Amino acid sequence: MKRFLLISGVVVALVVAGAEVATAAPGGVYDVKDYGAKGNGSTNDSGAIDKAITAANAAGGGTVRFTSGNYKSADTVHLKSNVTIQLDAGATIMGSSADSYDKPEPNPWDDYQDYGHSHFHNAMFSGDKLTNIGFTGAGTIDGGGNLITGNPKAGEADKILSLTRCDGLTLSGIKLRRGGHFAALINGCTNVVSDKLTIDTASDRDGWNIISTTNVKITDVTIAANDDALVFKSDYALGAKLPNGNVTVTNAKLSAVCCNALMFGSETCGDFTGYRFSDITITGAHKSGIGIVSMDGAKISDVHYRDITMSGTYSPIMMKIGTRKRCGNNPGVGSISGITFDNITGTHTGSDFSPTIWGADSTHRVSDVTFTGVRLNVPGGNGTMATGVPSNDPTDYNPKSIGTRPSYGWYVHYASGVRFVGSSVEFAKDDGRPASIVNNSSDITFDHFTAEKGTKSPFDIGFQTVTGYCVQDSATTSGSALRLNTSGSTSHC
Repeated sequence: MKRFLLISGVVVALVVAGAEVATAAPGGVYDVKDYGAKGNGSTNDSGAIDKAITAANAAGGGTVRFTSGNYKSADTVHLKSNVTIQLDAGATIMGSSADSYDKPEPNPWDDYQDYGHSHFHNAMFSGDKLTNIGFTGAGTIDGGGNLITGNPKAGEADKILSLTRCDGLTLSGIKLRRGGHFAALINGCTNVVSDKLTIDTASDRDGWNIISTTNVKITDVTIAANDDALVFKSDYALGAKLPNGNVTVTNAKLSAVCCNALMFGSETCGDFTGYRFSDITITGAHKSGIGIVSMDGAKISDVHYRDITMSGTYSPIMMKIGTRKRCGNNPGVGSISGITFDNITGTHTGSDFSPTIWGADSTHRVSDVTFTGVRLNVPGGNGTMATGVPSNDPTDYNPKSIGTRPSYGWYVHYASGVRFVGSSVEFAKDDGRPASIVNNSSDITFDHFTAEKGTKSPFDIGFQTVTGYCVQDSATTSGSALRLNTSGSTSHC
């Protein structure tokens, strides 16, 4: 079998007796068509792709290239270290309905998270304990409507990309479409870089789940999902509580048809710290636009949001400490602290899910949260109602797990050290509820806060059993003084 290499401008013919694949120098480019791929949309090219990856890995690393064409992939492609998948413009890798993908592997810890999070082999591309891998270029990987959004049977895949315990991952330039349950799921990874990635799973489920992962830099990402768009989680699928953090996300466009756009959780076993989100546009989320929940014992801290615009969300901002405790090693109750929001605007529609801060109890409060220049416009339209604490399911993270809030704007329950500075809340339709209610909390400040006054609302801001509240230099949108109700509360102004 004759192959050719270009070395220092000289074409060298290599005769490899009995060989079925090409060879190349370390760091070389491996065109999948040289390994038998047809790119005609009908031939199963998975075997050829695997051969090219194996050759690149054996040579010490290289780039596996897909030139323009439609590459059908009916079997799971097995990624290897030091190999980059390059998709040229016009190149598409298409999923298959042949039900010949790898079976899901057994997992002794699958009771601690949903099925899709517990199994990794049943994917179009999978890999474990790999280093220095990537997907780059300008092409597309498309499940083609063949990937499963629920629990797959043997041979069915439910994700495009599945990676565990990787070190050094690049996802840049390419597009992932119709990913089934997940377009991309990574768990236990570190040193992840993504630039100009596009994900379109608006007809399927999740966009990108980043689980138990550290050292992540994401820029210029666009994700349109049906379920969660860009979500940070930490589960027990790898048999341990793993750390998360040192993450930056800049210049993102996110939407989620049914669920959450930018989210922590719900799987929250390991702790999260050191997150920076900026220059983000959210254009729809029928749960939370920005969601932070600790359901399984995680401590979530040092998280910062800046320059974010939201529209079409059912709950613009939702923070909750729950007590589901679905994690190994007997987790306790988690925490949420050290959170800042700067220059955030949001409109939401279609629900009674007022922006909410909800701690678990008097000893597990959401703490040290500052909103600066956070301007929210909510639907309104409700009449007057009782101002008691709404119902709550402590094992459910969804905004609907808490009953209709008795305030049209912020509802704060079991919190401490919360500050609203230069912020506002208004409604689209007149509302009979107060603008904000704070319950069983301490050290709560409204400074230069503006609220729209409902014509039938009994007061504008209510403090119920709050130790140390302060309202200063604040007013209604019409300029009148805010009406306060301070039952069982003390001021610290």
